[in-house]
Amino acid sequence: MAEHADSAMVRRGYEAFSAGDMQTLGAMMTGDVTHHVPGDHPLSGHMKGLDNVLDYYGRMFSETDGTMRVTLEHVFADGRGHAISVHRFTATRKGRSIDQRGGLFFTIVGGKITDIDECSPDIDEDNEFWS
Repeated sequence: MAEHADSAMVRRGYEAFSAGDMQTLGAMMTGDVTHHVPGDHPLSGHMKGLDNVLDYYGRMFSETDGTMRVTLEHVFADGRGHAISVHRFTATRKGRSIDQRGGLFFTIVGGKITDIDECSPDIDEDNEFWS
């Protein structure tokens, strides 16, 4: 059975993100895309617009001195413009390490990502790591 187009796009997005290919990743998103990041730390909040979303991704890489790794584990699609991913995130920053699973909830309209809601198993751990 073939993978659903939304799942395939999310998978390509993770590949582009992991390779630092922001041009390819940006082409998968609308100009008014929003990425919602939970928590109460300098990188949390609502990144609105393609430039702000891509800047957020760049900040994640720079804040971790390139140690950040995201490994996609699963993608699920509902066939109605939503996909959920589960991934493993590892990084080191300012002498601290993080190793946790997380998830993203994507809204896809017209073959492009319009909204990304980030979900964390431990928001307090995220706050500590990114603060």
